[in-house]
Amino acid sequence: MDFASLACFFALAVTAHNLEEAVWLPRFSRDAKFFGPKVAPSVLRATLLALTLFAWLCVWAARKNDGVATYVLCGYALAMLLNVALPHLALTLALRRYAPGLATALLFDLPASLLLLRAALHEERIALATFAWAGPTTVAAIVAAIALCFAVGSRSRRA
Repeated sequence: MDFASLACFFALAVTAHNLEEAVWLPRFSRDAKFFGPKVAPSVLRATLLALTLFAWLCVWAARKNDGVATYVLCGYALAMLLNVALPHLALTLALRRYAPGLATALLFDLPASLLLLRAALHEERIALATFAWAGPTTVAAIVAAIALCFAVGSRSRRA
């Protein structure tokens, strides 16, 4: 498959993953005894919706041969690769119970992300030297955006 097709596959994988989390993560995070921010289900779901829409926006822009969007999309793929291990696999192992999102992370996000990154490099849509800093920068931005959504959502629920 080519980059454009794999970009759509990636966005579908993100959509499936975020849907699994939207359904099962609120109860899991309420019941699980682990250190983490307490986030209202509505805030979590709104954040997941925003992340899903952002994935599709990145795909749309990257398919229009926007170089910056291609790097952001590939950075998003890197974030989803890391997301397989932290938190999903780590929580499942640490808590000895299934962490919502692990199945879709392993079945969809892992292969979609790897294939997308491989195609981007093979088709020379990204340069490895540039991705070496752009990828982690995108990951950091996504993590910061999630934290910001959680903080803003928590504050607005208190007001």
